[in-house]
Amino acid sequence: MEPQNHVLGQTFALLAALTWATALVLFKRSGERVPPIALNLFKNSVGLVLLLATMGVWAALGRDGIADLLHQHPGDLCLLLLSGVIGIALADTVFFFALNLIGVGLISVVDCAYSPFAILFAYLLLAEKLTVFHYIGAALIVAGVFTTSRHTVPVNRTRGQIALGMLLGAFAVAMMAFGIVMVKPILEGIDVIPATAVRMFAGFVLLSLFALVGPKWKQNWTVFRPAPVWKYAVPASVLGTYLAMIFWVAGFKYTYAAVSAVLNQTSVVFACILAALFLKERFGGRQITALTLALIGVLIVTIGEQIFQILSARGDV
Repeated sequence: MEPQNHVLGQTFALLAALTWATALVLFKRSGERVPPIALNLFKNSVGLVLLLATMGVWAALGRDGIADLLHQHPGDLCLLLLSGVIGIALADTVFFFALNLIGVGLISVVDCAYSPFAILFAYLLLAEKLTVFHYIGAALIVAGVFTTSRHTVPVNRTRGQIALGMLLGAFAVAMMAFGIVMVKPILEGIDVIPATAVRMFAGFVLLSLFALVGPKWKQNWTVFRPAPVWKYAVPASVLGTYLAMIFWVAGFKYTYAAVSAVLNQTSVVFACILAALFLKERFGGRQITALTLALIGVLIVTIGEQIFQILSARGDV
């Protein structure tokens, strides 16, 4: 892989983190009025419609995403569909169950396992070997995310429920990491938009079926009726499910899967800053420490090795 592709992939990974963090602030506002499953179904619907519209524009410009998909090996398309089922539909569903059990504070701690899982799967599935700078940077970013997370334990949960919630949360982020790492070789031979659309379609279909289950299934579909909450839910979905998903897949396409996942993890720190700016949430010493650790980690992951090589050539180290 050419060095400029690494830079491009790292840029996309950071853009994914920033756009997702911005979407989280808006989702928090809309989530105050919309149940989690309904909100998840809504955001994926918006993302899928925009992805299909983008493919239509591409076709009008002479770059046919459908033709691109038809030229792919059927096995590769099946893996992309499976990736969407695992990484979007199943992972999101399990994640919401965990969220209901242990709350936002503990689930943010569990989310720190995302990049270690991605590094593990990248090693097992892709034989990626990172440098010491990648591991140091990853450790600092995860430390920053862990620092900014609030470790509030729900008072109305038993130890067994909390343990189950932590295990389910870890399983969910593991599925997210596995779902995207497993298709990295396929992503290198297909355009980002069609690949993202296939994954989104598979996740949307399964989520739609899940939203039809249960005695209160109709509540999952009321979110599609125009309402004041759309002023938050629509832009959040555009940012979080359309742009962030494209940036996320592009990050994995153009650089190491493990590096992309590590940089994705900074979304928690970005969200903390944006929540302080726009939701008036507290931004104190803990958040400043987290931001500092994460920024140093990002610098080490992205340019640490280049700086070391320059200093070595000058004889400074």
